[in-house]
Amino acid sequence: MFSINKTIEGKKAIVALSGRLDTVTAPETETAVKELIPEISELVFDFSGLEYISSAGLRVLLSAQKAMSAKGEMKLVGVSEAVMEIFEVTGFTDILTIE
Repeated sequence: MFSINKTIEGKKAIVALSGRLDTVTAPETETAVKELIPEISELVFDFSGLEYISSAGLRVLLSAQKAMSAKGEMKLVGVSEAVMEIFEVTGFTDILTIE
């Protein structure tokens, strides 16, 4: 089951995703992130519960990265081996800050 858990700490937002970020869950994720962006200068995605990301999920990350690059920073934490492999194959390791 997919879930989004948002935590706000001042100008920093932590978005913890669990389950699968795919064509079904990407629109919900994109909406949740877009609501946060005007209020924050740091966006952290916690992927420790994320099992899979599809091209639709990658598009959500790219969109968030573009929005945040103009006003602050974005990073990903807790990325699993399976998701990291997708980032490496697609070249997203060169675009995103992954810790």
